[in-house]
Amino acid sequence: MLIYFLVIVPTLLFTFLAFSYWQERKYRRKPFYRLSDLGWKRLPPPPAADLQQSVALLGDVGAIATDGSDPVMHLVQEWQQEVAAKGTMIFLGDNLYPIGLPDVGHRHRPMAEARLNTLIQSIKQYPGSGVFISGNHDWFKGRKGGYDQMLRQERYVEEHLGQEKSYMPHNGCPGPSTWQLADGLLLVIINTQWFVQRGEKPLGRKYECPYDDIEEFFIRLNRVLKRNTHQRVLIAAHHPLYSNAQHGGKFTVKQHIFPLTAMHKRIYIPLPIFGSLYPFYRKLFGAYEDMSHRKYKRMRKRLLRIFHRYSNLIYVGGHDHNLQHFEVRGNHYIVSGAGSKTAFVKKGGRATFTLEQLGFFVLNYYSNGEVWMECRTVPAEAGAGADVMFRKKLASVRTPLAAQ
Repeated sequence: MLIYFLVIVPTLLFTFLAFSYWQERKYRRKPFYRLSDLGWKRLPPPPAADLQQSVALLGDVGAIATDGSDPVMHLVQEWQQEVAAKGTMIFLGDNLYPIGLPDVGHRHRPMAEARLNTLIQSIKQYPGSGVFISGNHDWFKGRKGGYDQMLRQERYVEEHLGQEKSYMPHNGCPGPSTWQLADGLLLVIINTQWFVQRGEKPLGRKYECPYDDIEEFFIRLNRVLKRNTHQRVLIAAHHPLYSNAQHGGKFTVKQHIFPLTAMHKRIYIPLPIFGSLYPFYRKLFGAYEDMSHRKYKRMRKRLLRIFHRYSNLIYVGGHDHNLQHFEVRGNHYIVSGAGSKTAFVKKGGRATFTLEQLGFFVLNYYSNGEVWMECRTVPAEAGAGADVMFRKKLASVRTPLAAQ
C-alpha cells in the first residue's frame, strides 16, 4: 500500500499533468471553433454597400504603444478606412494600465496621458464616433481613491474629445445609458465595475445618478430592453458574463505547477501541490474581479436573469485578455479584451469560438436586418492586412431595419 501511494499515484499524477500540458501547448494561440462553425469561411457576409453600421469592440487597450507602431491601432485604422463614417468605436474599459489616469506629478501620469491621447486621437481623426467605458484598472482596481481616479479620466476624455457621448455612464453611475447608433440599433452601456467596486461608488442625486436604490437599475434595464424588442440591442460593459479564461476560473497546468511565473515568467520553481492553492481559490472564491467572487456572482446572476427573457441580445465585455464568443439561450456573449495584452483561454465548454491573440471583434449591422460578427487579429507578417479568424451571422430579421 505504501509503495502504491509513493510510486504509482505520483506517476499517474505526473502523467496526467504532462498530457494536459501537451494538450494545452497544441491549441494555445490557435483558434477553437465549435463543430457546427468549422465551415464559417464558406459563408460570405452581405455586400459592403448594404452596411448600415459597424461597431469595433476594443477591450483592454491600456498598454498600447504611443509611437505609432501599435499593431492593434493599425488594425483600427484599417477598419476606419473600410467603414468611413458608418462606424462606432467602443473602448470597453481598462483603457489605461496599470492604474488608470493618476494625478499630475505621479510617476505613471506621463505614460497614461500619452496612451489616452493616442486613443482620443484615433476618434478625433475619424468621421465616425467613439465612446469610452471604465474598467477595474481605470478605477484603481477598487482601492482607495479609485472613484476620483475614474472621474479624472472621464473629465480628461470629455475635455479633449469634445463629444457629448464620449464617456458613459456619466460620473461613474451604474447606468444603463443608451445611445441610438442607427435606425433599429440601440447601444446600452452598463458600468459593471460599480457592482464589484470596494471603495467609494456613486449612487443618488448627490452624485447626479438618477436613483437612490440600486434595485432601480435592474428595473430600468429591463424596461429599456422590453421597450426595444423591435430593435437590435447591443449591450456593452467591461466585465464578461461568460469566460473560459482566468476571470472565469480557468488556469493553465503551468500555473498549477509553476505558480511563481505569475510574478515573473522566468521563475520556474516547481510547487505542484501548493501551486494549485491559488488557482483553486480563484476558481472557488475569487478575487474581486473574478466571476466566482460573491459580488461578481450576484451581479452576473441578476443580469442574466433579465437577459434570458429576451432573444438576439448581444452582450460584449473585455476584462480577460483574449477573444471569445458564446451563444446561450438565443443571446450572444462576446469577450473582446485582447486590445494590448493576451492571456490563456481554454477551448470548448459553452464557447463557440476562442483565441489567444491580439485583436478585436467587429459587429456589422446591415440594411437587410442581418448582424454579422467578425474577429480581426494582428497579422503574422508586418504590413499585411488584418487576419479575419472568425465570421458568423448572429441575427437576421425579415423586415429591413431601415424600413421600420
